[in-house]
Amino acid sequence: MAGLMLQGTGSDVGKSVLVAGLCRVLANRGISVLPFKPQNMSNNAAVTADGGEIGRAQALQALAARAELHTDMNPVLLKPQADRTSQLIVHGKVRGTLGSGNFREARRGLLPEVMESYRRLAARCDLVLVEGAGSPAEINLRAGDIANMGFAHEAGVPVVLVGDIDRGGVIAAVAGTRAVLDPDDVAMIRGFIINKFRGDPALFADGYAAIETLTGWHGYGLVPWLSAAARLPSEDAVVLERVRPGTAERKLVVCPILPRIANFDDLDPLKLEPGIELAMIPPGQPIPAGAALVILPGSKATIADMQALREQSWDIDILAHARRGGAVLGICGGYQMLGRAIADRQGIEGPPGEVAGLGLLDVTSELEGDKILCPVSGTALGVPLHGYEMHMGRTDGPDTVRPFAVLGDGRADGAISAQGRVIGTYCHGLFGATALRGQLLQWIGAQSQGVDYAQTVDAALDAIAQDLEQHLDIEGLLRLARQGAA
Repeated sequence: MAGLMLQGTGSDVGKSVLVAGLCRVLANRGISVLPFKPQNMSNNAAVTADGGEIGRAQALQALAARAELHTDMNPVLLKPQADRTSQLIVHGKVRGTLGSGNFREARRGLLPEVMESYRRLAARCDLVLVEGAGSPAEINLRAGDIANMGFAHEAGVPVVLVGDIDRGGVIAAVAGTRAVLDPDDVAMIRGFIINKFRGDPALFADGYAAIETLTGWHGYGLVPWLSAAARLPSEDAVVLERVRPGTAERKLVVCPILPRIANFDDLDPLKLEPGIELAMIPPGQPIPAGAALVILPGSKATIADMQALREQSWDIDILAHARRGGAVLGICGGYQMLGRAIADRQGIEGPPGEVAGLGLLDVTSELEGDKILCPVSGTALGVPLHGYEMHMGRTDGPDTVRPFAVLGDGRADGAISAQGRVIGTYCHGLFGATALRGQLLQWIGAQSQGVDYAQTVDAALDAIAQDLEQHLDIEGLLRLARQGAA
């Protein structure tokens, strides 16, 4: 079986985008390739065809590989929630909760299941591209590791280390990683890639050569700053944006950044609209009075995030916005927050309890039962809807007699207030559907340009692949993958 693993000198060095770009490079060459990440930690997740969930980065990589999403692509997913705990997802299904006390021991026992997924993928394709998590230089996490070197050794997969030159100190980062690793782990690393370079590559020629000399590793390329990556879905961190006021030409749409915000890439298609100014509001800033629309996003811990919303006094801002006739949209956990109350009597997302919601919709929510994970289609606001559900619990109340959507299986979804200015829904992916995005923008007095978001993402992947073909030693990487770690 052929495999190649990209690990990083740190988090956010661009591993996810490079794996996605390489998946598209190989797919364009006619090579059957599949992405894999042994362990991911993210509240941004995607629903798979086999009825589970994986990190959205692996979903993007599967799209780049022109492959159907499968839970084997990300067998272990940790979704942070309240009180220093994470929900544990194994092979796409909830298995329990991990905390600081049982994290290391529990993950060690997951390696056999990680390997099962990897072997199944490897049997289906010519090559598996593996993304590490964080950095192998975090040697305090080495015992029981399944995300980086622990997996690489078990699978016999060669590693290429990615360094981010944009943050500075990349020579020290690559050479320093080698210095702190155990010799057996050093032997797994066969080369490096320098990522996010700006300017004339000749200016770094001496630095590149110095890394090769200091490490003994082969350099596989110097990747420029990939501007097309800005058109890809958001990954594991929200980019804070300076809040600019709306104008007659641009409506201001805002979203508060809650501590356990989830699937915030729902909002990415709005960035395509010249008539929209999208702003993510960080803690410590008020929700602007001039906003046309406030979006409450998904949440991994709805009650905890509802309490955090009040601590920031965002509830006062949102209620004042609604009194002025402003529009409010709640998605998934945000929908639950719009109601009168949210109850978690079974302690599914944290300590058992109940909290008052914003009361903008006459509904109540109860967290219970199995997690709902499924693609959905139907109609909403008179146009087609295509998206997915990913939530626990149910929401009922008088305002559900005015549902937001009617799904293909006949179920009604969501609720609309009597005045029509507040909408709640469990459906993710609303703005990715071109016609529905147009209707939602019309709701706030804006005009959509009708750009196809899926085509935009696909074109961005092709642009990244073209850059990687030019700046990476693709043939060398393929030889390395086929030779293995021996």
